[in-house]
Amino acid sequence: MERSYEFREIGESNDLKLQAARILATAYGDGASPWPNVRSAMGEVEACVDLPNVCVGLCEGERLLGWVGLRPMYEKTWELHPLAVALEEQRKGFGTLLVREIEREAAARNLAGIALGADDDRFRTSLSRTDIDESNIFDELKNIRNLEGHPYEFYRKCGYMIVGMIPNANGKRKPDIWLWKALA
Repeated sequence: MERSYEFREIGESNDLKLQAARILATAYGDGASPWPNVRSAMGEVEACVDLPNVCVGLCEGERLLGWVGLRPMYEKTWELHPLAVALEEQRKGFGTLLVREIEREAAARNLAGIALGADDDRFRTSLSRTDIDESNIFDELKNIRNLEGHPYEFYRKCGYMIVGMIPNANGKRKPDIWLWKALA
């Protein structure tokens, strides 16, 4: 039987917001979520649904499979934050569907692009294996390797390019990798 999905605004119901918080608190699967519990995740959901932010979920019936947010960063480039897919629904293409939908929302707002940060706070890329400074930053970015399933590769497959990084953003050798995509 084929599954049927629809996109919905997360802010349209308290149930969707609660499901979004539960997904956010557990989506990382390794206990290292920046939102370690539903209460802290609910704060992020509430911030995401505030206007002018955009917060879209992918639903199967009344069940939320995943969700994505978009918030102002610059006049013509907004930030994708966050993207979370239910742990049991990951690696099924739902993240890609959510990214495409938020790109449609951004294009409808006449944005030029979308930026996002992908923290390497769990030492999952080659960037976390060396001290980054002005003598090696560009070589390290050019030669980045994914060591343990870091999401920057997912975003690159979605058409985003690495545009920079903030070394030690999350602690020693825990950089934030910045990606951007131009919208046609």
